[in-house]
Amino acid sequence: MGLLTVWVTVGLLAGCATPAPPAQPPAQPVAMAASPWAVASTQRVGQQLWAHREFPGKVATLYNYQKLEGRHAMAVQANASASMLRQVVHIAPAELGAFKFSWKVADLLAQADMARRDADDSPVRIVLAFEGDRSQFSAKNSMLSELSLLLTGEPLPYATLMYVWCNTRAPGTVIVNPRTDRIRKLVVESGALHLNQWLDYERDIRADFEKAFGEAPGALVGIGIMTDSDNTQAQTRAWYGPLQLAKSPP
Repeated sequence: MGLLTVWVTVGLLAGCATPAPPAQPPAQPVAMAASPWAVASTQRVGQQLWAHREFPGKVATLYNYQKLEGRHAMAVQANASASMLRQVVHIAPAELGAFKFSWKVADLLAQADMARRDADDSPVRIVLAFEGDRSQFSAKNSMLSELSLLLTGEPLPYATLMYVWCNTRAPGTVIVNPRTDRIRKLVVESGALHLNQWLDYERDIRADFEKAFGEAPGALVGIGIMTDSDNTQAQTRAWYGPLQLAKSPP
């Protein structure tokens, strides 16, 4: 699967439906490969490097490396914008192990609601894309996949799991994307209590995928971070620590 255009499709379906305000200039692409954050977040020797992925018709979110409180961090600033940093990988299901990540969020998006098409924004998202059998798609998802193939040259990813910070829903809640059930969001943080502090997580990708989708995961083919505020036309700031994926023990 070619992931370059697949990530564009994921971004457009994940919550980036409204057109960008034309008055704002696009952000400059980030030179990712040499930053300590990117080096620490590269999952396997020989995998493709991290890159900034913008979405058609969208103002890009600003991503810049920063050393913050002794941590390598990717500083993010969204202003009615949406874009993603992503790494293309290919990790077999048997190798999926513990996944460690961290983030710090300055502001929630007051009007955001990830269950609504017109308000599907989030101050932080960790995005995982998986292979699978697209012959199992519903008629709607088959149509979306064909549309994606027509527009981008690539079909819809079989499944995309996102770790998110929600305004109101409790951690552990699964939010099905309002456009396609092949994108599901697992709430790992909620509310304003822990704003402006680093939060560290260790997740079991296999267990989380099974909780969200009710089946075992296929190969992991992409990892990304995404902060978007284009639907709510709001502003937010956040920081992501390095992403670390451990191999499953034999």
